[in-house]
Amino acid sequence: MITHASDWITRKVSRLRPGLDAEVKKDAGAKTKPVPRADGAGPRPLTERLEATLRRNGEALAPRALRRALAELEAVTDPRISEVEAGRRAHAVVQWYAGRELDERRDVWLLMSERFAPDVKKVSHARDSHQAAMGTSEEAQAEVHLRRALVSPRLRLLQRFAIEPEGMRFLVDLRAQLLPHLKGDRRLLPLDAELEHLFSTWFDVAFLDLRRISWDSPASLIEKLIQYEAVHDIKSWADVKNRLDSDRRCYGFFHPRLPNTPLIFVEVALVDRISEGIVPLLDEAAAPVRADRATTAIFYSISNTQDGLRGVSFGDSLIKRVVETLQQELPRLKHFATLSPIPGFRGWLAKNVGSLLARLDEKRQTELGRAIGSLPPTAERVLAAAEEAGALDARSPVRQLLMNAAAEYLGRATAEGKPVDPVARFHLGNGARVERLNWAGDPSPKGHKQSYGIMVNYLYDLKRLDKHRALLAQGKVAVSGELDDLFLKG
Repeated sequence: MITHASDWITRKVSRLRPGLDAEVKKDAGAKTKPVPRADGAGPRPLTERLEATLRRNGEALAPRALRRALAELEAVTDPRISEVEAGRRAHAVVQWYAGRELDERRDVWLLMSERFAPDVKKVSHARDSHQAAMGTSEEAQAEVHLRRALVSPRLRLLQRFAIEPEGMRFLVDLRAQLLPHLKGDRRLLPLDAELEHLFSTWFDVAFLDLRRISWDSPASLIEKLIQYEAVHDIKSWADVKNRLDSDRRCYGFFHPRLPNTPLIFVEVALVDRISEGIVPLLDEAAAPVRADRATTAIFYSISNTQDGLRGVSFGDSLIKRVVETLQQELPRLKHFATLSPIPGFRGWLAKNVGSLLARLDEKRQTELGRAIGSLPPTAERVLAAAEEAGALDARSPVRQLLMNAAAEYLGRATAEGKPVDPVARFHLGNGARVERLNWAGDPSPKGHKQSYGIMVNYLYDLKRLDKHRALLAQGKVAVSGELDDLFLKG
């Protein structure tokens, strides 16, 4: 017998999880012979599964458990109950969900995505009415009706999950687990889009707190830095202590519902000039610089911590807020720059080295060919020689070509008017400019794997940020004279 949402209301919330678990276990234990679809197609549609009696091979939740799960989700959105009661029901579903395997969770995602969509007839009618009202005095009211029709029950469902204190964590983690499955199952796209839309509002920077993380912060918070550091791995407690020393700063954005987890954090070194390499900044034995005498702030690591917030942008606001905070604390600071990796360079070079070689003049081709033992120089030999980047001196033709190529990659390689490198796209979108390339800036294996050890400084010239953004809107990248000199002329 199918249990409807109205029947559920008469039962105590505390019985939701045991009852649902019992249904799942009962159906899971039933011995059913896999029945392939007659048409030989892929998975059964969700509607067909909800109307079925037996589970088929490859399906996670049995039909009865699937119907029961749908009823419990519908009960969360019941308009007749209070927000407090809705939160309790949502919490009970969260507890049940926590005990499910991944394939069972996918069934829950499908329920959320497909069974809580906007009413197609209402949307169609509202759209037709809006189109008919265009240019008339009824246009504004028709737009209101269209907007209301487009609001899905799914939105209400997700909002009610967020009522309970742990609800926000549940939703963020749900999306993080959901994202890798979107390409393989496009039925989940509406749920993902709804979550991203909600998160863009809930995690707007206006609702986030900027907090400094120091050595005096709780150990549990410092452990989060070690866990989430995505640019330069933290190797020990001595390493993290060095990054939080008197001449260092670390700031993160925090949300009230996730109070002990930075959503994103930036690590800053206070120095007397723009840094050329990461090794001195991470040197635990280096004597600290007096913070009040520093003239330059180097942003050397920015890490997002929540995969579930992908697409929600607050990194640019973080840098702006940190710059303002540092200026208030340390008035001598005049220069703000990054020391950044170039994560996409190696892959881009492998695809484009042939076209770069064709742009070299005869003299440079000859010099390069002699250096790598191939006349004319070939792409394969150049890439093989680049593997020994750490041993190349300043006069090496291979090293010179790699620097030319890195300049081309950062300053000219664009897609749809935007830089192809993700880090460049972020900083240049904020109004920075490509200031300088640093050979052997990151000699670690990771640095070599990404960009043959080359790093880049992006300069945040506070008086020219808008000018640089305007250039980027025209498909042009703002670069320094030093970088312009590295562009290939051919």
